Amino acid sequence: MMMGEIWSHVGSTMASLMFVYAMFKQFFPYELQGYFEKYFTKVVSFAYPYVEIKFDEFTGERMKRSEAYSAIKTYLSGKSSASAKRLKADVVRDSQSVILSMDYNEEVTDEFQGAKVWWSAKRTPPSTQRISWFSDDDEKRFYKLTCHRRHRELITQSYISHVLKEGKEIATKNRQRKLYSNNPSHNWYVYRRTKWSNVVFEHPATFDTLAMDAKEKEVIKNDIIKFSKGKDYYARIGKAWKRGYLLYGPPGTGKSTMIFSHGKPSGL
Repeated sequence: MMMGEIWSHVGSTMASLMFVYAMFKQFFPYELQGYFEKYFTKVVSFAYPYVEIKFDEFTGERMKRSEAYSAIKTYLSGKSSASAKRLKADVVRDSQSVILSMDYNEEVTDEFQGAKVWWSAKRTPPSTQRISWFSDDDEKRFYKLTCHRRHRELITQSYISHVLKEGKEIATKNRQRKLYSNNPSHNWYVYRRTKWSNVVFEHPATFDTLAMDAKEKEVIKNDIIKFSKGKDYYARIGKAWKRGYLLYGPPGTGKSTMIFSHGKPSGL
């Protein structure tokens, strides 16, 4: 049987089931509709060969964005800009960078170990038009992942973890470096007197421009890169993933310049 014939058969079956469901909703006794819907859902799930997984933007605590949602958005950014027909452009704060993501009701495909999946961006409008302090009262945004049920185990056990890991790594690589300082002012209100402020970290120093012995520079550079890739190792042996360097010397010998250049070769 050709693929077109299969889709035609599935489409006609789903249309027939939806027609039957509409007729029963209108003429079937209300007291028995609950039992009917229960078994109707089972029949539809038997005819529909796909599994759908929903990732909400906000889960759990109010006003706290889901890390999974953010990682998925970052992961899909590159795929969306390459294949999606409708895109949204977001400008990163304090930067000229633009992040592209697929528009609502748009769909992009992905492939993992031979399994094809579909991602779509969805939103549910708020029930009432009013101003609210809480995200739960606003429109609900989410990503929907669809895959064939024969790939269910692969997708739930491996692919989703792969997406979250890749998304976090991309976000870490592209994140904007900032310098923070606690600079309270007596003119501020009480609750703002300990406010932290930040500026974008833009220093021209790199390891390549650092005035230092070439061999020693290479040793330090390799050490930083090795450490940046050893997070899993530190977690496996039960130690904190951190590194310290002691710099000493009179003013003007390059201590601050070396600190500013530390993040450049490893992406830290």
